[in-house]
Amino acid sequence: MMISRPRRNRYREGIRKLVRENTLTVNDLIAPLFVIDGKNQNIPVDSMPGQSRFSIDLLVKEVKELEALGIPCVSLFPALDDSLKDSMASESFNDDGLFQRAISEVKSACPDMIIMSDVAMDPYSSDGHDGIVDPKTGEILNDETLEILAKMSISQAKAGSDIIGPSDMMDGRVAYIRDALDMEGFSKTSIMSYSAKYASAFYGPFRDALDSAPKSGDKLTYQMDYANKREAVRETHMDEFEGADILMVKPGLCYLDVIAKMREHTTLPVAAYNVSGEYAMVKAAAEKGWVDGEKIMMEMLTSFKRAGSDMILTYFAKDAAKLLNS
Repeated sequence: MMISRPRRNRYREGIRKLVRENTLTVNDLIAPLFVIDGKNQNIPVDSMPGQSRFSIDLLVKEVKELEALGIPCVSLFPALDDSLKDSMASESFNDDGLFQRAISEVKSACPDMIIMSDVAMDPYSSDGHDGIVDPKTGEILNDETLEILAKMSISQAKAGSDIIGPSDMMDGRVAYIRDALDMEGFSKTSIMSYSAKYASAFYGPFRDALDSAPKSGDKLTYQMDYANKREAVRETHMDEFEGADILMVKPGLCYLDVIAKMREHTTLPVAAYNVSGEYAMVKAAAEKGWVDGEKIMMEMLTSFKRAGSDMILTYFAKDAAKLLNS
């Protein structure tokens, strides 16, 4: 009787490397970064150990360090003073605004670095929502928001953004933004759509970093219900039809099944967002000595690849790149 022995393929490290099905590389990583106004500012995010809000001069320095590690892309997010926020997020399409200046200066200093920029109203909105809030009903107005998202996208493209990242979850925004970019001559600017963005409790530390939590209500009427998976397939098909170049699942860790499902239903590249709460949990447990932070990090990032993602937005990007390069 012949006994099957899969362990022969695990016996030595060289063999394990030969038969390994998924490999994480530096090329898979996108580093999210927070930018603030001022000079020589590096303000740590308390709920995200190892992460900071950078003024533009130090942001450029950080991007240069990431580029030297081989990381191909950064995703930028602005943290604005409350005095610049209003109900229509008008600062979001100010061509001389903080975010636009940050994009421009990073691109000037690191022309080969791919810059992804976030498109949503919440960092600029006095309401803290991703869309316009009806003052009478509190409803998030979908179609009225699209024009602001388009203006924001054009302003970011003018500043030098390579990839527009609409994270707002308004219906029809990919097509609206694509048309607006093309009409303004930015047909080469890509769109990475947050196609399946769930209403998740894992975003807490990120909202701390940007002070972008809703001032009232929640985001359940436009972000997806975390109990749903088939709905993500519908969103996938919609965004692909509307002209997205890359699709994203956010968060990543509790949604590996959604990543796998999206991978089955599209030939477009799929991104996973390893979000702030997932990062913070690992960092906190590692600081307590409860887990090996580096091993958990690499296992987690590889799981996104195994599920079918082609790229990973992660606050672990710098740490992972150092480990991968060692």
